[in-house]
Amino acid sequence: MRGAGRERQNIIYRAGVLGRRPAVPTDFAELERRARKASSAAGWAYVAGGAGEGRTMRNNRAAFDRWAIVPRMLRDVADRDMSRELLGTRLPAPLLLAPIGAGQLIAADADLHTARAAAAAGVPYIFTNQGGTPMEETAAAMGAAPRWVQLYWSTDEALVDSLIARAEAVQAGALVITLDTTVLGWRPQDLNLGSLPFAKGLGIAQYTSDPRFHDLVTSRAREGTNKSVEITLGAIRSLIEITRNHPGKFLANLRSPRPRASVETFLDIYSNPRLSWDHIATLRTRTRLPIVLKGILHPDDARRAVDEGVDAIVVSNHGGRQVDNAIASLDALVRVRDAVGPEPTILMDSGIRTGADVFVALALGADAVLLGRPYMYGLAIAGQRGVEEVIANVIAELDLTMALSGVQNLSEITRDVLVPQGTLSA
Repeated sequence: MRGAGRERQNIIYRAGVLGRRPAVPTDFAELERRARKASSAAGWAYVAGGAGEGRTMRNNRAAFDRWAIVPRMLRDVADRDMSRELLGTRLPAPLLLAPIGAGQLIAADADLHTARAAAAAGVPYIFTNQGGTPMEETAAAMGAAPRWVQLYWSTDEALVDSLIARAEAVQAGALVITLDTTVLGWRPQDLNLGSLPFAKGLGIAQYTSDPRFHDLVTSRAREGTNKSVEITLGAIRSLIEITRNHPGKFLANLRSPRPRASVETFLDIYSNPRLSWDHIATLRTRTRLPIVLKGILHPDDARRAVDEGVDAIVVSNHGGRQVDNAIASLDALVRVRDAVGPEPTILMDSGIRTGADVFVALALGADAVLLGRPYMYGLAIAGQRGVEEVIANVIAELDLTMALSGVQNLSEITRDVLVPQGTLSA
């Protein structure tokens, strides 16, 4: 993607001569404002909301504000290279799309729109375990483009093995184990609406398409349920939504116990509070895929991950959605990189909004970053095109930030290009 910044600018400015504007805003504040306007209340609460009072989300942004870039001049930056080797794949830019569940709340076929956009941009998409489209269909939409697969560790070990086998079959470049969601965080925006997408059959397509999960649902449907449901208008609407979201024809589903049994089975087994390092130690005998641990914030956990031989870690606080007032991911990144040294592969997410943010994260030790909410906002505004433009804008700004800071390639983006905000030293 040499010259990506100028190329993106030229596309926008030339279209402007014809009276056309970008499909999505190029600044985050307006992107967020328009995405909120385009989203339902439940969709916005789920995607934009955070844990508790939202302090972790604010911490994530404040951490970026504590660092300033110190541009250098006269460096001959006409030729720039943003490419990076990551787990055996050469990427055009140090950017991946993070897994975000229940995208159906934002747009129908969200996973497919995102997959096609990622493929068009050449950046990997991490398939969410809580998607609305089975991973096989999402992979088909990407062709040969790179993809990783996220795994939430179920309480049913056979289901874990089945999901891993399917990730291998769709030629995932890595298996991303999300560690920080063994239980759901306290999310007032969702709670105030009484809105949990999975309870209505949204975001569980990886499960309803899985043979092991089918067996579990069959057993549950055969045994029946002891859970009585109060008959209200809301309950009827929820049952209709569960039925509509379940694979198969609506009328057949309406007469079947399987849709409700699928939701109840999912809610019982989807994540495992007993997850421990003993579980992680079994992965080398269960998969040939590179193993990535997502949700690391403490240096000791990072050291343990490296000692266990995982292929990469993602420093992440889940976008501020799990623990209120947790450490900012960017602050944790500095501590983690110092703890494990220069060799281990470290990715970072939570708080990334712009290309300049990517630059700062790389300078503080990330090999690549995961982009989350911004691309979902682009999806809300303009579907696949919106995702494509958000990706293009972030990469373009990274490229221009490199040029204007006197940097030719990613290896030159080190802590030396930054100073703590407010200091006088350069």
